[in-house]
Amino acid sequence: MAQTNNHVDYVEFAAEDLSVVKAFYAAAFGWEFQDWGDTYISFSGAGLDGGFRGGEKPVEGSSLTILYADNLEESEKRVVDAGGEIVERHDFPGGRRFHFRDPAGNILGVWTTVEGSEA
Repeated sequence: MAQTNNHVDYVEFAAEDLSVVKAFYAAAFGWEFQDWGDTYISFSGAGLDGGFRGGEKPVEGSSLTILYADNLEESEKRVVDAGGEIVERHDFPGGRRFHFRDPAGNILGVWTTVEGSEA
């Protein structure tokens, strides 16, 4: 991806076990990975490049990374089948979303638009 001044360029997550998050995100979302030694992996295919720092336990905070899905139910099924835990669901003007905890403990969201709603 090309870098753009003052735009979000990269996102990093913590994960104690990199092999577990690689398997989860590959199965749930089709992301691809590059190993950078024993304690770091980068991912691509997510719309924004990023990585996981190994050997670190995630800390729940005020930031939330949200993915988009054309089919929210299908995405939720893939998350659960890959080992994720759904922790929240809700509707909002123009869409619906769910939040999930990945096997490392990171919380992310997935949203979709609702047909006929104004965003």
